[in-house]
Amino acid sequence: MNIFRSLKLSLGTVACLATLGSSAQQINIPLKWLNGTPTKTTGVSWGIPWPQGQVKKSAQFALAKADGSTQAVQSWPLAYWPDGSIKWTGFAAVADSGAHDLSIKMIGTKDKTAANATLQITDDAQGVRINTGAMQCVLAKTGNTVMPSLVINGKSIATDGQLTCILQDKADAAADVESSPVRQKYLGEVSSVKVEQSGPLRAVVKVEGKFKAANGSRSLIPFILRFYFYAGVSNIRLIHTIVYDGDQFKDYIKGMGLTFNVPFREELQNRHVRFSGEDDGVWAEPVQPLNGRRPSPYLFDQAQGKRLPNVASVPTQKGLFDNMASWNDYKLTQNSADGFNIQKRTNGASSWLDVIGGKRATGLAFAGDASGGLALCLKNFWQSYPAALEINGTRTKQAKMSVWMWSPYADAMDLRHYDTTAHDLNVTYEDVQPGFSTPYGVGRTSEVMICPYAAMPTNQQLANDAAATNNTQLLVTTPQYLHQVGALGLWSLPDRSTKGKAWIEDQLDKALAFYQQEIDKREWYGFWNYGDVMHSYDASRHTWKYDIGGFAWDNTELSTDLWLWYSYLRSGRADIFKMAEAMTRHTSEVDCYHLGPMMGLGSRHNVNHWGDGSKEVRESQAILRRCFYYLTTDERTGDIMHDAAMHADSGLAHVDPLREILPKSKYPTHARFGPDWVGLVGNYMTEWERTGDVKWKNKILVGLNDFAKMPHGFYSGKGKDAGMGYDPATGHFYQLDQGDIGSLHLATLMGGMEMAYELTPILNNKDWNRLYLQYCSLYGAPLEDVQAAFGKEVKEPLGDPNGDYARQPGYAYVMTKDTKFAQRAWDYFLPKQPGRFGGGARFDTQILKGPMVVKPLQEIRNVSTNSTSQWCLNAIELLQMAGDQIPEHNFAWDGK
Repeated sequence: MNIFRSLKLSLGTVACLATLGSSAQQINIPLKWLNGTPTKTTGVSWGIPWPQGQVKKSAQFALAKADGSTQAVQSWPLAYWPDGSIKWTGFAAVADSGAHDLSIKMIGTKDKTAANATLQITDDAQGVRINTGAMQCVLAKTGNTVMPSLVINGKSIATDGQLTCILQDKADAAADVESSPVRQKYLGEVSSVKVEQSGPLRAVVKVEGKFKAANGSRSLIPFILRFYFYAGVSNIRLIHTIVYDGDQFKDYIKGMGLTFNVPFREELQNRHVRFSGEDDGVWAEPVQPLNGRRPSPYLFDQAQGKRLPNVASVPTQKGLFDNMASWNDYKLTQNSADGFNIQKRTNGASSWLDVIGGKRATGLAFAGDASGGLALCLKNFWQSYPAALEINGTRTKQAKMSVWMWSPYADAMDLRHYDTTAHDLNVTYEDVQPGFSTPYGVGRTSEVMICPYAAMPTNQQLANDAAATNNTQLLVTTPQYLHQVGALGLWSLPDRSTKGKAWIEDQLDKALAFYQQEIDKREWYGFWNYGDVMHSYDASRHTWKYDIGGFAWDNTELSTDLWLWYSYLRSGRADIFKMAEAMTRHTSEVDCYHLGPMMGLGSRHNVNHWGDGSKEVRESQAILRRCFYYLTTDERTGDIMHDAAMHADSGLAHVDPLREILPKSKYPTHARFGPDWVGLVGNYMTEWERTGDVKWKNKILVGLNDFAKMPHGFYSGKGKDAGMGYDPATGHFYQLDQGDIGSLHLATLMGGMEMAYELTPILNNKDWNRLYLQYCSLYGAPLEDVQAAFGKEVKEPLGDPNGDYARQPGYAYVMTKDTKFAQRAWDYFLPKQPGRFGGGARFDTQILKGPMVVKPLQEIRNVSTNSTSQWCLNAIELLQMAGDQIPEHNFAWDGK
């Protein structure tokens, strides 16, 4: 059995083929809703993987319902196998409320109902017009009005959709009280509009541009919008991305938002405002509440949003209508993760009235009347504070409605580095150099649901809209199916069949629970922070090292993203998906550069996400994003992975990753087998899969052929970092000294192993197979093994044989079936004597309360996210690779 076949078998492909049957017509893949069945007709997109050779490009599918009937789906290839068959398919469908027990079914011919779908797209010089059958809107191709109109059944629901940015020239600091900032309004100016998908069930329109001064010519801060439309669905999903390209010392964002005008057709007493509050709560009031000194016959009908008679038709009530106060302006501000406040006022010459406050608002606002209106909902509203919702002009002919991703009622964004002094790398693990601690080129993505209504919605309908926005509407298949197909690498399903496996599963559960609680208790929230976790813990202060150089925000260090995604894949748990989704959104945008000379690279962990001078491929690599992309079909993530493949090499030419370690050589820059080259390979592999273009495979082979000619394979680098000469223009590697044998620990810890699991079976290259097996089998191996392999004496092992690297001999066991590697893997992974991680206590917490802490907290005194993510990844992967060789007895689970 060759190495390629061995790995495929280990992934469960043969079992999957038996499940699917020999004929593609027998494909029937079960689906479920990630966050519960929808409460109204819902458009949804998702991805499904296939075994190699089973699904052709011409394959047609349908969505099978619980009653046995089928409905049309839209499908497109997300990735290809090397033989040209489909590896991942993207699907879109429109599901009825309450739809459950669904499945994807292969059909012989194209489903005619797809061709009869109601979605229509017209693209001409004036703009893009979309008709879903349930609503109609226009997206402009020029100017500063992105969405000029939004209509239902001929009735205008919203107009003049614009992007707004307020810039000021200095920070809102106490020292500046006597010198107020100068502010200027900017509007999003459209430069290009592209229809990326045009139906029949799903349409995607990409809009790009920059913000331009409303009273000037300056432009900055590129934006990317994607609008998602589904046949028969009135809601519009909007993905909103900005990339900061300002001067961090002069361009402070005071407000960033999306605004619409909402026309009124009814008198004041029939106009209403709604804000979603905590959980499924809704704050609801009429613009003119008819509750005065004497009982009103309309009081309860009005509170429920029912249409009241016009003033002229009830002359006996004219005094009530004429004398009751009416309210013009409303706002909900969320300036922290734990506090929102609602205010309103009658007019601009009057004071704001405090209405009510709460803790965590879910981010929806509605303005309208008995004839309909508009709701806007910002996903992860309170988690991404400071945010705000604002409705102005409800006493006029039209209201102005704003959803603020950055609230203008909070301090302006301050993107400067946290200190003016560079701290020592050897003390604070912080590498700060002039010009590198910059936010220039970092991005941020937000999600808004645009919900038009042709009649006054109930509070329950609005609460449902808020829940659907905040809890990702996604169809997913089972962990068992994903595991059988071997999707996204080597990972295990939960298994408690033995005492040892049960102990490991307990630790995995405890680790996730701990970090979920820490995110909330330590409040790792905020516009630029939400999704990330901290790097290292300071037991002396009972806090994480949020203020100490390179020990603060994690920024993907040691593959935290992959730990969360593997945890989701094996469990199917929605709460883990939410953690992983938020982390991918954050780390792919905030921790990476999307324009400028460092485009294609990311920033290492630091107090500020972009603060460290280390800019490398390991943070921007596609392997960290693949799970989210393939499971959701998210186009923005696809762009990010493509940009990494296109620009990471040029980023390395600009920033030498080893400039602080190795002197400049005759080669353009330095790189290592890992994490640099394996990160690049992951980028190339992903583009090869997504496009089917072998030029990306050939880029892998250029470096591989260089390593194959070197005497020590992947170990042919200098020193503990295994540095080599590298030419980004050609992709060639050069050994700095023919005698070099280097250590390669970062090639494992930062996504290299997880990339290799996916590359090995599709590359099927004898040099790769030989060199990667050598890399895994020699890491931490006895000196005699290394000397036998290289034919020369070595004085110390190639790496530290500890638990972080246990999956390397595990991989060797998969490839060779030699049990010595399985034993070595478990020896690396499991503690050999009682200690702080013994007796099932690795992730046990202790409660902190009283005067030693500001509020009740929990603590694991020696915890670090590095060790947590690596321990969990090794556990998940080892159970798959060498679970059949796990020791029956160990003090950790035997308590001895």
